[in-house]
Amino acid sequence: MGVALPGQMPRRWLHSAIPLAVFALLLVYLWARNLREYSVHSPALGGTGESRPWGSKASPKALTALSRLPLSGCGSGTQSCIAEGPPPFQVQQQSGPVEGAEWEEPQCLGPQGMLGRIMRQFRASLKPEGDVELSQYLAGWRDLVRFVTPLGSIFAFATSEASAKVTALEALVHGPQAAHYTSLGTMVAWERPEIASSPSRASGSVSMLLLHRALRWSQLCLHRVATGMLGGPDAGVQCSDAYGTALAPHHSWLVRQAAHLAFLAFPGRGRLLKLMCPGARETEARAAVARAAGTLEDVYNRTQGLLAERGLLELA
Repeated sequence: MGVALPGQMPRRWLHSAIPLAVFALLLVYLWARNLREYSVHSPALGGTGESRPWGSKASPKALTALSRLPLSGCGSGTQSCIAEGPPPFQVQQQSGPVEGAEWEEPQCLGPQGMLGRIMRQFRASLKPEGDVELSQYLAGWRDLVRFVTPLGSIFAFATSEASAKVTALEALVHGPQAAHYTSLGTMVAWERPEIASSPSRASGSVSMLLLHRALRWSQLCLHRVATGMLGGPDAGVQCSDAYGTALAPHHSWLVRQAAHLAFLAFPGRGRLLKLMCPGARETEARAAVARAAGTLEDVYNRTQGLLAERGLLELA
C-alpha cells in the first residue's frame, strides 16, 4: 500500500469541495429569493397580499392600477374579449340609443340615409293623441322593406307577407273609404261590425295585425344585431330566436322549418352592420341600428296597446 503524500489530501479535498460550494450557494440564493417574494406578498410581513391566489383581496390602489391597464388581447378558450377601442355601449331599456362617450351620428341616420328615413316615417306615425297614423306607418314599412331586402334572403322571406299587407292597406288608405282609414283607431271603428260578425272580412285590421307581428320581429332582430356581445351568439342565431318569439307561433310547421333553414345562411354581424350603415365604424353602426330599433319598439308598443284595448291581438 502506498502512503498518501502530504500535498495530495488538500488537492483531493479541493476537487470535492468546489461542487459542494456551488450547490450550497445555489440553495442559499433560492432560499433568499423565496423569502423575498414571501415578504412582499404576505400581509404578515408587511406585504400587500395582492398575489395570494386563494380568497385574498387586492388593495384599492392595486385595483385602480389594474383597471387602467388596456386589454390588448384574448387568451385561448375565452368566450368574450373586448379589444382596445371605444368604451362599450350603454343599453337603455330594451332598445333605444346606444352611444359611446364620443359618438357622432353616422350618415345612415341622416336625411339621405335609409335608417334615418325609416325612423322619421315611423316616428311621424305616432300621433300626439295616442293613435297611429296609417299613411306614415305604411310609408315607414315601405322603407323598412327596401332596407332589409338587400340584407339577405331570410329578410325577404320574413317580409314578403308584410309587403303584401302594406299594399293591401295602402289600397284602403287611398281608396273610396279613405276617410275611415286615416289611423288605426278610425279603421277599427269602421270595421267593427265586420270584426264582430266575420273577423276574416275585416281586411284592414287583419293586415294591420300581421304587420304588427312582423314589425316585432324586425325590431328584435335589429336590436340584437346592434347589442350582441363579442363572443356571444351570432346575428343569425339571435334573429332566429327573434323569429321564434314574434312570428313562429303564427306560422305553420312547414314555414317554421323553412325559416330555420334560411337562418343558417344569415350574414354575420359585421357584414350586416356594414350593409345597414355603410361607411360607419362598428361602434357608430351599432348605435345607429340600436336607435332605429328603439323607434320600431316605440311604434310596436303603441300599436300593441291599441290592438289589445280592442281585443284584436288574436284576430288572425
